[in-house]
Amino acid sequence: MPLRVPQAPAPALRSVLTALSSPTAVREARTPALLAAQGPATPELPLPVHVLDRVTAEGVAATRLAGWRFHIRCGDRAVAAAETRLTPDGWAFSHFFEGPYVASTERALRQAESVAQSYQPRLLSVPELYMLTLWLHGDCAADPASGHPAATDLLVPLAPAPPGIAAHRPHRVAELLPVLTDRVTPTRLLGSPA
Repeated sequence: MPLRVPQAPAPALRSVLTALSSPTAVREARTPALLAAQGPATPELPLPVHVLDRVTAEGVAATRLAGWRFHIRCGDRAVAAAETRLTPDGWAFSHFFEGPYVASTERALRQAESVAQSYQPRLLSVPELYMLTLWLHGDCAADPASGHPAATDLLVPLAPAPPGIAAHRPHRVAELLPVLTDRVTPTRLLGSPA
């Protein structure tokens, strides 16, 4: 089943298009692949970026929308990504970047295309673990800017993944969330006062 890629807010897309048309913004991005790209660069695959802030006592992941990410395509490949963020004045361009998460996200999206169920793709960041996952949300009609990972949603860790967590292996939220919670929760040192 095809993925149902959500539509990004129009101001977020406009901010990326404006940055792409600015030689200064592209030059200052320090993304060699974008600087060396031949031909027009176009933003594609808008994905909302949510951040895992905490897991409640009931085991529910508390998340918040941090921005929208667009892959920047030149020709037949993504050469970089652009991120936007919400400011008091609305959506604004944040930065261009490149690196392993660009290719890893594309690989995970290709893998997800072969799954029988339809999903709404999102990104879920776990800053404490330096981890980014492709979050495949089961409610394709949901507002991509809100919601929490449902127990039956899939999380696909992107490469590079933290030690002990296999990249590009889909996990149900109900399976992976306890593992992430254990790793993020600080453990008390033996013999320290309670």
